[in-house]
Amino acid sequence: MSGDCSPQYGTTSAASIDKIIQMDCLEYLKQRVVKNIDMTFLDPPFNQGKDYRYFDDTQPPEVYWEWLKEILGYIFEATVEGGSIYFMHREKNVGWIMKVLTETGWTFQNLIIWKKFTSAVPGEHRFGKQYQVIFFATRGEKPKTFNKLRVNYPLQPWQKHERANGMYITDVWDDIRELTSGYFAGDEVLRDEKGSRVHLQQSPVALLLRIILSSTMPGDLVFDPFAGTGTTLVVAKQLMRHFIGIEIDPFYVKLIEGRLSRIREADNILKYRLYYRFTPNLDEIWPVNGLERYSNPAGIHLRP
Repeated sequence: MSGDCSPQYGTTSAASIDKIIQMDCLEYLKQRVVKNIDMTFLDPPFNQGKDYRYFDDTQPPEVYWEWLKEILGYIFEATVEGGSIYFMHREKNVGWIMKVLTETGWTFQNLIIWKKFTSAVPGEHRFGKQYQVIFFATRGEKPKTFNKLRVNYPLQPWQKHERANGMYITDVWDDIRELTSGYFAGDEVLRDEKGSRVHLQQSPVALLLRIILSSTMPGDLVFDPFAGTGTTLVVAKQLMRHFIGIEIDPFYVKLIEGRLSRIREADNILKYRLYYRFTPNLDEIWPVNGLERYSNPAGIHLRP
């Protein structure tokens, strides 16, 4: 990170800045060594019976949500006034999510619908599910930072003319592709030597790019207590934000360290910059000075 963005935190927490830490996130938060969080991305295990090496994903709902409530409480305590949280989960749990957010002091701002690209198979008695929910909430009545992003949204079949200045992002995100198990996943998905995905819930770079751009400025501190494959940290680093990631699984910690040490072509955020070129303060929130340290694919424009 550049000198202009050096973190201003206590000695203990400064030792954790711009790192991935192998630890249980609740135990880490109980130490109260992290302070002045500007934005958190919270994407926990969903308690739906997946086979995690270090987490019981089949807990009684009351136990599971009490655990998340405790985590949310500690994050709230460590967040600056006006700081934000993006809490991603399943649509069937919106009641639980609102409950634990409200009870830990967070102020609800938006329910974001992240619409997936894959086709959804109907259930026996209900429509197929094709989206995930992301709750955007803040510590305090309004966010200290909210950048109004504009994108060059593709022309739809029923539209005749492209928008000269793009369009504002709304609370429905249907332009970000999930990392599926098929060929649509592309090169971004992390695979083992057999070609299998190393993590079934890897978040796409484009998703974290939008979230971090929306609610932070260069030099801000981004926190991810369930770092997984490290997408949040990889994007934060390229956007000149400071970050702290917590991950309990040593295998994923090593994987994240590798992703951070050398930004892969598939993780390079520059390919998305042209899409956001109509954002009024783009150069302020997405600095390009010094980005030559990352590879720049041919044809990518650093500036609008």
